[in-house]
Amino acid sequence: MKKYGLSLLCCICISITAIAQKIENLVELKKESGNCLFHHLDKASRTPAFESEDYWVWGSSVVKGDDGKYHMFVSRFPKTLPFHPGWMVASEIVHAVSDVPQGPYHFSDVALPARGAQYWDGRSTHNPRILKQNGKYYLIYMGSTHPFAEPEYDQLTLDSPWCTVARANKRIGLAISDSPYGPWKRLDEPILKTQPGTFYSFLTSNPSPIIQEDGSIIMIFKGRRYINGYQHSAMSLGIAYAPQIEGPYKVLNNNQPIFEVNGQGEAEDPFLWKDSNGYHIIFKDHVAKFTGEQGGGVMAHSKDGIQWTVDKAPKAYSRSVEWEDGKIEMQGQLERPFILFEDGKPIYIFFATMDGPGGFENASRSWNMVIPIKDKE
Repeated sequence: MKKYGLSLLCCICISITAIAQKIENLVELKKESGNCLFHHLDKASRTPAFESEDYWVWGSSVVKGDDGKYHMFVSRFPKTLPFHPGWMVASEIVHAVSDVPQGPYHFSDVALPARGAQYWDGRSTHNPRILKQNGKYYLIYMGSTHPFAEPEYDQLTLDSPWCTVARANKRIGLAISDSPYGPWKRLDEPILKTQPGTFYSFLTSNPSPIIQEDGSIIMIFKGRRYINGYQHSAMSLGIAYAPQIEGPYKVLNNNQPIFEVNGQGEAEDPFLWKDSNGYHIIFKDHVAKFTGEQGGGVMAHSKDGIQWTVDKAPKAYSRSVEWEDGKIEMQGQLERPFILFEDGKPIYIFFATMDGPGGFENASRSWNMVIPIKDKE
């Protein structure tokens, strides 16, 4: 018994040492990396870019307004519900403001609140992406609904009726305003619905749109298909096009995914951008296929948005974070990346993050954090 206990202790010590060494190597890994993002990630601020008392908060998106201020749109949902799947049934998109791009951002108003089960997005709004064009502001987001009363904490599980219905009702929609302060006019129908027989026959979610030079929209999104008649598949990423923000949206690549489970493993949380070299994406390496780190970030490139090549140095970010106080720590989760550009130059990357050893159920706090992106050497 003592021998077994000693062996177990030794195994634990070896595992802890290996993790510690991996974390300590972060600075060297960034310095030596050939990845154009990972190599230039600076030290992160300990001050949250956004946090909301009594709420879980998650992914954000930022735009510079006509007033010269920076406007963040971010998801939040009450801590009276478990983090996962509380976001699926009770999230709202709120608006926060800062004088500087890195924040901290201060709560201003609720942009897209609950509006009733009869609406397609009536019970939850999530995954905001803010765009600005010709003096108007556009929020592209995930919405969902369900017909049930508000659940208690212990009632809400992944197998509960709330989650079963709300997950199947996830769709991508659009809201429009003349001001980042609202009011927001939501479209009556989603801009990207499901389609039978496709990889997105079950749901559409996690939109990451960009406005192209001619005003058209290219948008990467997450889809799941129905399998066995009533179950849903793992996650895939697809790409859609619209001639203008209001639509209509058409899924490209013959309704086939651009990143799929059999090829890339599960991929989610895409962030898309475009420059003179083509299209670029970072996404969460859900099963550690490319980066060797579950939850690390992958970078890929494309000339047409359909055929993608993973970067030669694929790791774009790590769950291990180098803080401005010199400490290096692994975050419980690090998701929903968003890069803020100014004058075509990436200046900050925002993440949704949480404390704890990992796993949504082990966190006591979540917030949106920001990492500066250093100038290229």
